[in-house]
Amino acid sequence: MDQTLFDELQGTFSTLGATEAIDQLIARLKEQKEYGSLFYALLMKKRQELGVSPVPTGPASDLPSAVHEPYEEGIRQAARLVGNLFLEQGDIQQAWGYFRMLGEPQPVIDALEKYQPGEGEDSQGIIELAFHHGVHPRKGFEWVLQRFGICSAITAMSGALNGPNFPHGAEARDQCLKLLTRALCEQLVERLRNDIVRQEGTAPETRSVPALLAGRDWLMAEDNYHIDVSHLGAVIQMGSHLPRCEELTMLREMCAYGQRLSPQFQYRGEPPFEDQYKDYSVFYAILDGDNVEANLAHFHAKAENPNPDYSANLAAEMLVNLLLRLDRTAEALSVSRRFLATADPRQLSCPNITELCRRVNDYRTLAEVSREQGDPVHFVAGLIAASSKPAHGNNR
Repeated sequence: MDQTLFDELQGTFSTLGATEAIDQLIARLKEQKEYGSLFYALLMKKRQELGVSPVPTGPASDLPSAVHEPYEEGIRQAARLVGNLFLEQGDIQQAWGYFRMLGEPQPVIDALEKYQPGEGEDSQGIIELAFHHGVHPRKGFEWVLQRFGICSAITAMSGALNGPNFPHGAEARDQCLKLLTRALCEQLVERLRNDIVRQEGTAPETRSVPALLAGRDWLMAEDNYHIDVSHLGAVIQMGSHLPRCEELTMLREMCAYGQRLSPQFQYRGEPPFEDQYKDYSVFYAILDGDNVEANLAHFHAKAENPNPDYSANLAAEMLVNLLLRLDRTAEALSVSRRFLATADPRQLSCPNITELCRRVNDYRTLAEVSREQGDPVHFVAGLIAASSKPAHGNNR
């Protein structure tokens, strides 16, 4: 900081007083774009106006109660001003600290939506803000794909996903998974088309993976593959969280491609997706509304005949969750009643039978299961709930 400023401020304070000195300081800080210091100068101005010490000696709550509200409003106004000044100069990361303080993310979300990192720019910080801190996950994930590629995007998404849970919500999760699915499917289509051009001289008009493969067994000959098979397996598994959407078609097409791979690249999965490309193909067909009953029978059979090398409950738990996604709660309860009645509720990856009974309003089943389990508390609760509607609902 130019030392002449201190002399100027000293002179203004001596001749005109504190208010003018503060105003002069604010003007110079704006001019020199010292926005971090500007924030505290604005707070000092507010404290001066309110007649309290310009030097904070403790938390704002220590101030006289009469000034709490105007001082808090002063903080908000200063944060908005400084946050917007940082945005105007393109410093989104610095701006976020002020808008986060306010609980007002929208200006930063809007700025991120418009922002595009420059060529050669270190974008790690802006990606960290947008994706990992959840300010604008979709945009941050776009940048991961654009700048670092599919491998890094899969790693980022795998680290963020915990089962179906995503730290920034289901909507952001689905947006990112759609981007990832599209990116990998487009990569597969382009590489298939390029291979066909080399062999046949021209590229087919279709961008359908099964259509590109049809009648071209040579595409998969000699253990050939066109995209990293670990990427293929990872995206097909992560895509299982998606609701019904256009990207399900892409996932189904990539499953069809996976089934054409050499057996050495068709890695075994956990139940009920041991034959992962075939089993996920059936799963996605169900979510896509294609031949639902016959395809559900595929997973019913797996629940009936669990893989002896794994927990006997895995297939049934997945089937319960799948039926719930289809809004077939009564069927989910039936599956749980048949296969999971004796399972430890704490170990289940699906809602337990008590929760399913509550959703279906079938408390007779709860009483029956509780009797079988030797649970007198839920047995009596089930009897009471089955005979009359609880007066105060389900509070615990």
